[in-house]
Amino acid sequence: MKKILFKGCGTALCTPFDENGVNINEFKKFINFQIENGVDALIVCGTTGESSTMTTKEKIDAVTCAIQTSNGRIPIIIGTGGNNTKTVIENSKLAENLGADGILVVTPYYNKCTQNGLIEHYTQIALNVSIPIILYNVPSRTGVNIEPKTCFELSKIENIVAIKEASGNISQVAEIANLCGDNLFIYSGNDDQILPILSLGGIGVISVLSNILPKYTHNIVNSFFDSNIDASTKLQLDALPLIKSLFSEVNPIPVKCALNTLGFDFGIPRLPLTKFTSDKEIIMKKELKNFI
Repeated sequence: MKKILFKGCGTALCTPFDENGVNINEFKKFINFQIENGVDALIVCGTTGESSTMTTKEKIDAVTCAIQTSNGRIPIIIGTGGNNTKTVIENSKLAENLGADGILVVTPYYNKCTQNGLIEHYTQIALNVSIPIILYNVPSRTGVNIEPKTCFELSKIENIVAIKEASGNISQVAEIANLCGDNLFIYSGNDDQILPILSLGGIGVISVLSNILPKYTHNIVNSFFDSNIDASTKLQLDALPLIKSLFSEVNPIPVKCALNTLGFDFGIPRLPLTKFTSDKEIIMKKELKNFI
């Protein structure tokens, strides 16, 4: 069986910015908040972290801050994906050299490569790093879907250990689980599908919701693993209205607003993302009040 990077709830961290780049003091505060509230891993420089609008220096600053602040308490996983294989390899090597425990690699976007292209892309990345790799399938953003048979081929590679599945297609998740077994662990990439994916053999979630409700999201997963399915189900269903509001505009627009509401200083997303629409913000804050 392959190494499990983490089992449970991994938070896809938002990144706080200020006029100088990454707001390091706020990021440290937030990382400690996450760890103290029971999350099992942290994902830095992913989609939720706005990696596409970060400079290389800012990414290094964020990664270094996360690794040093965590200080080995939980795994730190770095988003290194992109649509230029050479650049992804360079960023993945950098993450490994900085001390990351693993990398999360989204499918190439815009190029829209074939399934053979995906296999070659991920194979080349895997050949150039030794740390574990989590595939990231989110076709609604990238225009590319990792098909189950492609997952099976990639699962044969030793350091490709898991997939963050955010296709929303439960039938596809089931097929991946059936084909790959313990050669490719599955994390839910959608907060409204944590429990369904766990029921198919998933081992956790890479979550947006846990930015604002880390302990709650952790408990959805842990209740399931403790065989308290009724409790896990209730937690999942009770959170659905809030989850819906957190995705009422493009992530991370709503969740950064929610973090500011909770007293953190995350500012507004970087362009081309914009401030949360006021009417949707009102709904989100109303739903958030049910949990704080």
